[in-house]
Amino acid sequence: MHVPDKWQMGSLVTMQSFIDSYGFALLISADLQSSNLPLLLAPNEGEFGVLYGHFARTNSHWKQIKEQPVLVVFNGPHAYISPTWYASSPAVPTWNYATVQVQGNVELTDDAKTADILAATIAKYEPSLTTDNFIPDSYKDKLSKGIVGFKLVITAIEGKEKLGQHRSAADQQGVTSGLEKSGHAEATELLTYMNSRGVGLGR
Repeated sequence: MHVPDKWQMGSLVTMQSFIDSYGFALLISADLQSSNLPLLLAPNEGEFGVLYGHFARTNSHWKQIKEQPVLVVFNGPHAYISPTWYASSPAVPTWNYATVQVQGNVELTDDAKTADILAATIAKYEPSLTTDNFIPDSYKDKLSKGIVGFKLVITAIEGKEKLGQHRSAADQQGVTSGLEKSGHAEATELLTYMNSRGVGLGR
């Protein structure tokens, strides 16, 4: 990924936090097959962390990635940026966004670990389903037979925040104002992210 110094996301902890927040990722194998999957990060395993996830057994992609390197892309908030928002001119339209990409090697997990991955995924996104017996054990067993779990040991990680932080304070403030007035959900989400990171706001 092309990441100029001015757009580096920062520390490993920051990139891991991003993955935890935006865990629905695109996994791409060397043969250019891809799958969109929810992934869970174990940040303290390995040098950069370990990802866990699962495929539907009917998705043959899992057969192609055993013991193979893959690329995983985690995309965060993004939005169109109008040149009319800048204080300076001339300027051109652009797109602001944040993303993290990792590389790693895939190992398939056994039935017990796959069941743990499924339970952990449910617990992350709707923990109440794990406490009120909403999903009976018999049905969980049936679900487990329909999926293939995997572990991805991260060997490389890089993060990019292209949020206009290289522009003047006046330009950044103009973008902030433009995003506030946009009314688009993507613009609101991007601005919320920028506020949380304190980046590209011209303060």
